[in-house]
Amino acid sequence: MRHIDKELSAKRGDTETLCIGITGGVGSGKSSVMGYLSDSTNCRILVSDDEAKKLYVPGSPVFDMIIKTAGADVLAKDGSLDKNAFAARLFNDPFLRDKINNIVHPAVRSIISDTIKYEIASGEHEFLFIEAALLIENGYEEILDELWYVYASEETRRKRLRESRGYSDEKIDSIFASQLSEEGFREHCDRVIDNDGSMERMRASVDAAIEAVRVQTGQ
Repeated sequence: MRHIDKELSAKRGDTETLCIGITGGVGSGKSSVMGYLSDSTNCRILVSDDEAKKLYVPGSPVFDMIIKTAGADVLAKDGSLDKNAFAARLFNDPFLRDKINNIVHPAVRSIISDTIKYEIASGEHEFLFIEAALLIENGYEEILDELWYVYASEETRRKRLRESRGYSDEKIDSIFASQLSEEGFREHCDRVIDNDGSMERMRASVDAAIEAVRVQTGQ
């Protein structure tokens, strides 16, 4: 069990909210795990991709900076982001993609940090679960109590991606190559959620992890 920084620890309420990151490769089934956690525990769920999407909407703290960086021609007539034009621009310009990521990722981290502070201070929930594929790469282990790795075999993940998203093997290969290996995830994470089989198997794995955390923390 990690200890988050002193500022956050000092703000914990009478009920100690545990802040846990949920990560894993594409196709591992993180959303299914988050859904079960939402149904089975007193928790708040924060999905980093959902928070990032809000930043691409007019009025967000960084929308103007995104447009200034990408160019005004990625705007639609109504002033919103033209997603197709923006995606095409990023696909053809890796340098621009990095610049946009350097705007969005810190903004998302700020949202997550503020949410952690609020949940710790309020003590409204037993858990705060934060889901992101890049929790490790973006250094979130520094501000979370634990990281959990949602595991599914490569074969299972490929099957899911082909069936649910229609991805080609070439696209899957490209995505896998850009993400941490199973060994990399296991090296950094405190617990492993087995999502390589049935829903019942996944739920049992989640239940075991929750019980272990409660025993460890005396909750």
